[in-house]
Amino acid sequence: MIIDCITIFPEMFAPMKSSIMGRAQAKGLFEFNTVYLRDFAINDYGQVDDVPYGGEPGMVLRPEPLAKAIRSTGVKEDGGKVIYLTADGVPLTHAIAQELSKENHLVLVCGHYKGIDERIRQSEVDMEISIGDFVVSGGELPAMILTDAVVRLVDGALGHKESGETDSFAQGVLGWPVYTRPEEFEGKKVPEVLLSGHHKNISEWRRQESLKRTQERRPDIFEKLKINTKFGDK
Repeated sequence: MIIDCITIFPEMFAPMKSSIMGRAQAKGLFEFNTVYLRDFAINDYGQVDDVPYGGEPGMVLRPEPLAKAIRSTGVKEDGGKVIYLTADGVPLTHAIAQELSKENHLVLVCGHYKGIDERIRQSEVDMEISIGDFVVSGGELPAMILTDAVVRLVDGALGHKESGETDSFAQGVLGWPVYTRPEEFEGKKVPEVLLSGHHKNISEWRRQESLKRTQERRPDIFEKLKINTKFGDK
């Protein structure tokens, strides 16, 4: 998989060399590149933005540099997808990350200021994704979040594939509480069932705790949930 990020702040992507993302690249599981938008500027001053028509405050990334930058990646020829990170996109979900993890080439467009020219959204962009109901200063942080969510689902990225299969949302519900040593910390003990070695009871405890946490913290998910055979009936 190749992931290209079009940005005017390539230095922000240093974290992509660390942790799971760094190891996944070292293993050759994916290739991460930044595409510097100013390399496609409209003049020698490096201009890539302009004032919006209609007179509102702020700046908008121009269509010419964006079109050239996107097309320079060869993503369309590769049959890949162009994704624009924007607050008015569809919410990022585990299901979307799973689908994107099957792609061979992704181009992530990092907007800034008031965003990007609408004509690029119409002609070049395949998907528009939001990381939540809030606004951040640019698309770089959302692009890193999306990349992490996608790449960790690629075979071999995690040390233990089974670890990802029990994460929150992987089975449609939130994850259960987890504990490690010591058995007692500041008067609080690990639940006895987890020390019992009784796999059936442990599995049932996890099931109940997962459903309880989902109901308490994400009632929207709980209400829509059609419990599968792995989690039993309500």
